[in-house]
Formats: sequence, C-alpha cells, structure tokens
Amino acid sequence: MTPNADHLAQRPRKADWIRHRERGSIALLRIMAFVSLRLGRTLSRGPLYGIAIYFFLFAPGARRHSLHYLRLALGHAPRARDRFRQILSFATTIHDRVYLINEQFELFNITLEGEPLLLAQIDSGRGALLMGAHMGSFEVMHSLGRRRSGLKVAMAMYEENARKINATLAAINPRAVTDIVPLGRIDAMLNIAERLDRGAFVGVLGDRTLGGEPVQPVTLLGERAYLPTGPMRAAAMLRCPVFFMAGLYRGRNNYHVVFERVADFSSTAAGSREVAVRSAVERYAAALDRHCRSDPYNWFNFYDFWAARPEALHA
Repeated sequence: MTPNADHLAQRPRKADWIRHRERGSIALLRIMAFVSLRLGRTLSRGPLYGIAIYFFLFAPGARRHSLHYLRLALGHAPRARDRFRQILSFATTIHDRVYLINEQFELFNITLEGEPLLLAQIDSGRGALLMGAHMGSFEVMHSLGRRRSGLKVAMAMYEENARKINATLAAINPRAVTDIVPLGRIDAMLNIAERLDRGAFVGVLGDRTLGGEPVQPVTLLGERAYLPTGPMRAAAMLRCPVFFMAGLYRGRNNYHVVFERVADFSSTAAGSREVAVRSAVERYAAALDRHCRSDPYNWFNFYDFWAARPEALHA
C-alpha cells in the first residue's frame, strides 16, 4: 500500500521503543569499557558471542520484531544465523564505541562513500544536519576528522538521552569532549543554529518518535511505516542542507560510512517549505530502505517499528 505524502499523523501515546527500551546497552557498555581497554579489541570480542547468545535465547519480543524486519530486508524467511548475526552486529558496534570514543581509529578499516560531498560542505563554511538512524555506528563519524582538519560534529538529542550519553562517555573516557545539544528546551534551535553558523555538522536521529508529534507515512521495505517530521522541519526552518549518514558495520574491523544529500533548504521559500519537507522525508526513507537491503544486519530497532498505527490521519 503506497502512502499518501500529503497525510500527516499524530500518535498521542508514548512510542513503543520508549516503553520497551533495548535492555542492557548502557550497562553493557560500562562493563565493556573496563574490560576492553585492558584486553584489547581482539581478546575482548570473545564475550560478545556469549552476550549475543543470551539475547538470542532470552529476548522473545526482540526476536519476534527482528524476524519481521529481516524477512522484509532479506526478501526471504530469515534463518537463525541471520538473527544471530544482527544481534552480534549490535553488540559489536556497542563494543567498538569504547575504542572510537578513545580515538583508537587505527584499529579499524573505515571507508567513506560520498567524500566529495563532505569536503565540499566543509569548504563552504556552512554547517549541515546529519540525519542518522538506529543503524550501524554514529561514533565512527568522528574518525572522519583524520581526513579533514576542522571537521566539527555535535549531537542533538533529548535531555534524558543526553544525560545517559554524558555519563557513559565519562565512564569510557573522562577526557572525551562531546558537543551535545539538548532538545526539548526553548533555546535548542538557537543552539543548533549557532553551531551551523560556525560550520559544524549537527547529528540527529530521524527514525524514531517520542509519540504525539507529527509523523509522515512512508513505504519502508515494502510496508507502511511512520517517520517523524520534526527533524526535517527544523532543518527547513534553519535553512540548511541535510545529509543521510550511517556508519555501517561490515564484519571484522570494517566500517563503511555513507554520506549522501537528501535535502537542501538553503533557498527554500517559506510557502514551499511544507512540500519540501515531505519530499525530504521520502528521500530519507528511501535511503533507509536502500541501506537496510544492502546491509541488513545493521538495523538496531528491536521493537515493532511497522505496527504503530496513528489514531488519525489528516491533510
């Protein structure tokens, strides 16, 4: 069923991913930080298999939602090893945060798709929004500073998540300095605008809602899903470019960073903003679709992403 892009929807209740958060990711990262920095990446990867087996066996909700997703992404009924590989990829990207936050980039083979776009945007002196997803690793983005000096990256996230991230960073590397813009405050847009004016990239995740905010129906992996329009509306108000970004894990120590333009609101007139936002959300959804199919084990939304049904649709 093809969604009508003219329709927006609201979900008044909290989103499923808030009520059923992934278990153990923050606590797991704290334990890994202590062990991993002492044993090194190769030796400390051993426990990942035990952790993945535990979640493979004892997380029935995540198993059900993973099977649904993998069936769509792979185009056939997933086998047990497919689901295990997805869980292991998730555990690996959490584990690798320890080294990426400690700037041990030499441990990884990181390739980049879309480097000319990245460099051109840096040279322009104007920042941009990086619209990511719960896919692969966002931390690998910081490794791109090696390719070009002056690359500045901030993250925009809600305050509860910001507090958790700051606490986690302190546990992994007390010297780590991460620029986080708390969302939900009255000055959030001003803070983002200030960073964009300084030429920084501001990262935001665009695949989940908190519930109750406007969403847009899209087709993702052949089924209807609902994506929040807030991040793209903010980009339109800030009159900035938007790039899809994902750090895709491809086994062993390999990451592939994808960087592609999905919108540029720099010259969008106010009267055309609504149409431009809807088109940009569609292009973001198309990028998600492509990379879910090309790198299916990098999708880390272990809840019923497609089942949410808004109570009302309106023009």
